[in-house]
This record gives sequence, structure tokens and C-alpha cells, in this order.
Amino acid sequence: MIKSLTKKLSSKLKFVYSDDSSISVVFQNNNLLMGVVGEFNSNLKELEKLTNTNIYFRGNSILIKSKTGKNEVVKNAIQFLAEQFISNGSIEKKDIISSINKFMIDEKNNNSKDNIEYIIKTPKRSVIPRSERQKNYVRALKESDIVISAGPAGTGKTYLAVAVALTMLLEKKIERIILSRPAVEAGERLGFLPGDMKEKVDPYLRPLYDSLYDLLDYEKIQKRIEIGDIEIAPIAFMRGRTLKNSFAILDEAQNATDTQIKMFLTRIGENSKIVINGDPSQIDLQNKNLSGLNRAKKLLGHLNEISVVDFDHTDVVRHPLVSKIVKAYSDQNND
Repeated sequence: MIKSLTKKLSSKLKFVYSDDSSISVVFQNNNLLMGVVGEFNSNLKELEKLTNTNIYFRGNSILIKSKTGKNEVVKNAIQFLAEQFISNGSIEKKDIISSINKFMIDEKNNNSKDNIEYIIKTPKRSVIPRSERQKNYVRALKESDIVISAGPAGTGKTYLAVAVALTMLLEKKIERIILSRPAVEAGERLGFLPGDMKEKVDPYLRPLYDSLYDLLDYEKIQKRIEIGDIEIAPIAFMRGRTLKNSFAILDEAQNATDTQIKMFLTRIGENSKIVINGDPSQIDLQNKNLSGLNRAKKLLGHLNEISVVDFDHTDVVRHPLVSKIVKAYSDQNND
């Protein structure tokens, strides 16, 4: 897919290097140019802000003028955004952030070819790890049978796991995806909510639905859910089952007890993967000591078949303020 996109771009983009160290990206297709530039040059302004460079829109070209290293990062980011526009028909703000983070990592490591293996291609978008820990996490998701990850909100734990699971389902490497989480507390007290069981449970599982809808069309997700290829359920529904040819993700695992996490992990069957995700700083259990996430890491982290990935505030990929908020709270707790 990447090769075919690059082939398409070769006839639509041309790079001109000037004596003053600037780079011009010349577009042969006006629709592609306008898609990359964005309404009122919004995409270029975002690129300027993220990279602290000067970018100019002139005629059918985009001029990048800054330090040589940064010029290359922006040039590669523009090429990536062009690929995104050809593939998805639109460019979102998070695509711009992804493009910059991807090539900042490439520039730092001087190993851009190696980073291609970490790109997760889904029908709606390309998902790119934005930090070294996220790259290690993606590698673990692909190579390990069980992955346990812990860290603050916004570090991509759930999103990256769902993206890898979805690609494996679409490539028929597995037969189904199972997404689960504790509904509220460990006791899953749902009786006070109106409606049937699905209506009671759905609000707590909404983040999992959101990740799916961001990666595959709504209608296709609904069809997959109807035929059982994708199952979304609270952890209580996992008891007594054996998961074969499956990719199972337990989200918000900090709110699962030691017994529940043990039960979930022991559901693993032939040709299956299990992922346990959680944020130890956001335990909602009345007795926080009942949380089984940290205990699972300590008990199982030494096993070669199990990968443990710990994220921190530097891996947060939401609004930049989220990283600062997470760090402030973390620093206070450590005082």
C-alpha cells in the first residue's frame, strides 16, 4: 500500500532544493495541494507552529524555509499528509501531529525505513506511534501473546491496541476481536441504570466504540458486531470462556480486581492475544488496594512470553496541556 501511494505521489509532487537551503514542494494536482494546505492555510499554520519553521504557500508550491534538518522533517511531513489525503480524502489535526512526530523520531534515530514497520494501516487512516515507548508497545502487540501496559490517559494504550487488532481481523489472522472493561466498580453495579443490559453497559464501553469508529466505517463496524466478529462486553461476561483465534483487550484494568485480571488472562486459547491496559493513577474502586493491575505486572513481567510497557506523561498524544496536567499530578503524588 505504501509503495503504491509513493508511486502515485511521484507524478504529483516534485521537490526543489534552493541555494538558500529552502525546499519547494511543487504540486501537479491542485485538489491535492488544497487538501494539504487546508482551509485558510490552516494545515500549514499548524505545521509551522509544531516545528517552529517558516512555510509559505505560493502558486502551486509550498516553500519551506528554516534550518536544513527541520526543512527535511517538514518536507517529509507534507509528503505524508499528501498520502493521507489520497488515501482518506481528508486531513485532520491529529494527522498533522502524527506526521511531525513520526519524522521527528526518524530524524532523531536516523532510521526512517525502520519506522515504516510501525505504521498501522487501517481503512480510514494510518496510525503512527508517536514515541519510542509507543513503538515498543506496537512491537509487543504484534509479537507477544500477552501484553500488559500501564500509564496515564492519552498515551495511546487502547487506540493502538484496537488498531493492531482491527488490522489482524481484516487480514484474517484472527477470527474476532473482544473488547472488555470493568463496567463501573469491580462489583459492576449496573442495576440503577435504566434499560436492558446492553443499554446499561454501553455508556461504560463508549471509548472502545469510539476507537473502532475512528478506524473503520460505522456501518462496517456495526456489521462486524452483528455477526460476532467484534464483541464488546464487560469483564463479567468473560468468565468460563476460552478465547481461540481472538484478540482480546481489557481496558481500564486498574478498576479490575486481582481475581478478575487472573480470570481474563486465563481465557487465552490457541492463536490468541490478550492485552491488559490501565492507568494506576485513576483507580475508581472504593478500596484501591483491590486493583489487580500492578500485581499482574509484578507477578508476570518476568515471563518471556509476556510484554510489560509502562508509559508516562511524555507519551501523551492528546492536547499538549494533558501531558502537563498528568506530570503536575504525578509530581505531587511523588512529593
